[in-house]
Amino acid sequence: MSNKNKNRNGVVYSTDTHFKYEENDSEPSQTLAPHQQQLKIFLDRKGGGKMVSRVTGFIGSNQDLNLLSTSLKKHCGVGGSAKDGEVLIQGDFRDKLLGYLTQLGYKSKKAGG
Repeated sequence: MSNKNKNRNGVVYSTDTHFKYEENDSEPSQTLAPHQQQLKIFLDRKGGGKMVSRVTGFIGSNQDLNLLSTSLKKHCGVGGSAKDGEVLIQGDFRDKLLGYLTQLGYKSKKAGG
């Protein structure tokens, strides 16, 4: 299923001529302050068995998520991406990310195994 149809709530087709589908805007209008955020840092394996550090739990706009992602990537000196409220950082940087996020004022902790 394509990404644009993820939040459709089961509506595929309607014969009603007055039917208008209303999409749910899943992006929050405001970003919570860093001390209100509760971020979790996971270690995952992505395609090809490569390790990535995944930061989840961010509540806010995509623009603010991209700013946080850029800051984390620069701090670790590696690449990564940000989407759907998650930041992916290439490599195992959980300890470094935890220290940096705490320094920025985020409530964060390591999660997973």
